[in-house]
Amino acid sequence: MLRFILVPIISLLFNSLLIDSVHAQIDRPTGEHFQTRSEVIGQRGMVATSHPLATQIGLDILKKGGNAIDAAIAANSAMGLMEPTGNGIGGDLFAIIWHEESGQIYTINASGRSPMGLSYDRLMEELDELGSPNRIPPSTLLSVSVPGAVGGWFDMHERFGSLSMADILEQSIYYAENGFPVTEAIADSWQRSVPVLSSQPGAFVETFTIDGRAPEKGEIFSNPDLGNTFRLLAEEGRSAFYEGEIAEKMDAFMREHGGYLRYEDFSSHRSEWVDPISVNYRGYDIYQLGGNSQGIAVLQMLNILEGYDLSSMGFASEETLHLMVEAKKLVYEDRAKYYADSDFYDQPLDKLLSKEYAAERRELITDRAARRVVSGVDGLHQGGTIYLTTADKDGNMVSLIQSNFRGMGTGFVVPGTGFSLQNRGELFSLDPDHPNAYEPGKRPFHTIIPGFAMKDGKPWFSFGNMGGGYQPVGHLSLITNVIDFGMNIQAAGDALRWMHAGSTQPTDDLPDILEDGGTLHLESAIDYETVRALRSRGHRVQIGMEFFGRYQGILKDHEKGVYFGASESRVDGQAAGY
Repeated sequence: MLRFILVPIISLLFNSLLIDSVHAQIDRPTGEHFQTRSEVIGQRGMVATSHPLATQIGLDILKKGGNAIDAAIAANSAMGLMEPTGNGIGGDLFAIIWHEESGQIYTINASGRSPMGLSYDRLMEELDELGSPNRIPPSTLLSVSVPGAVGGWFDMHERFGSLSMADILEQSIYYAENGFPVTEAIADSWQRSVPVLSSQPGAFVETFTIDGRAPEKGEIFSNPDLGNTFRLLAEEGRSAFYEGEIAEKMDAFMREHGGYLRYEDFSSHRSEWVDPISVNYRGYDIYQLGGNSQGIAVLQMLNILEGYDLSSMGFASEETLHLMVEAKKLVYEDRAKYYADSDFYDQPLDKLLSKEYAAERRELITDRAARRVVSGVDGLHQGGTIYLTTADKDGNMVSLIQSNFRGMGTGFVVPGTGFSLQNRGELFSLDPDHPNAYEPGKRPFHTIIPGFAMKDGKPWFSFGNMGGGYQPVGHLSLITNVIDFGMNIQAAGDALRWMHAGSTQPTDDLPDILEDGGTLHLESAIDYETVRALRSRGHRVQIGMEFFGRYQGILKDHEKGVYFGASESRVDGQAAGY
């Protein structure tokens, strides 16, 4: 009975935590092309992350002779320690890698799968017992899928790495054992997370608090258990996590607390090297991952918007914003119904990414805000993270995104491990006819997406932003800011942001559709005359009250022989080169 009462309450607290994060997000009350700082310029290497110390750790790896892949793994390990409010080795990873020697782009899907021992019927029984028959609560072990990030590190390293994993993890081990100063934005998120997660079974309080409270800005924090986990990885490799001591501890924890993941789920886990997907936008090849990632949405929106002269309309103009929002509405209805694990579903990728389909969808955009939007692909109706990027002296570039999903994840910390388990399994649909429906051994829909762009057959722009469902909109904004509106990559990230909320979600039942037009959220830099004009078109507009993500980017200038770096100015980010 206590379980029946507590789970809905804890889930509400998880949701309020997410909302509080939205309200606390610092927006950018600046002018149209305001730039907070210059781009960083380096000749031999560049690293951009959302934590200055992680950036320095990645840069040190480059200076020691490591490559961009080594630096990305080192920076990501540091991020899991220093920004546990967004990522960690209890979560998943996606990456796009430009490998200079082979002259190719490689993409890796390092997301984990649901428990093989939990059937759909048993899941529904569990949810009924919890009083949550329509969704998987993020506060329960039912939302935990196999953590894929560590597997992603070792697969990337095996294929492209240069330094040893011991060298790569050395600084993260040092900071885990000796402590690091907590930065301002991370401290703020940490302080909101602790009251919600402290009651979770396991070692959350011992691992992530100081005498039961969150660390304050500038306070030194250590995580020796995570340091020990990193040491195991450095000494024993991937097997320590998926077949050795850590896997055994996770299995025991699941058995003790009623979870369904087992040792066999961890030992059988594999990342997947997948074919990248791309479209050409005004002469630039834009790359994303498909399958259970929402990266397809970026490419679909670009295909639609390529039919308009955005440059002549102007950045953040009424007409530009209207067209972008309407394109987003159309694409997100496809996103809600067709983005799923390709091992379980034959995704209509060719149609979704075709210029012909984009032209069909473009015809649906009028000068008024659409209120009712449906998917345009036949048949189915009948039927939120850190981002970092690195580049090295040899020309290799990495675009990497990694996440726990909701902030610090579930808050379930297996004693002695130092990390929280993710709740990505919350993003399964419970409609058995949905491509994203829960099944054993299946990867859930993912919001996290790395981005990459090529120009004239050469690597050009590695970019990304965290922010849940905002991420495709963020990618769209960054690409158009640079290509259509001529901004440099720092200005592109500093520019006013928008987000549209209310579209159908990949967790919804079929054939749910957008019925009320949703809400357009704009940062407070927006000109009020533009707001009035958008409202006159039928848009429901709010200023702020939405999460506008965090961004990093590296651009390679082949003519000058340098990298340009940029990072999020709204929070703690830093780009650095040498």
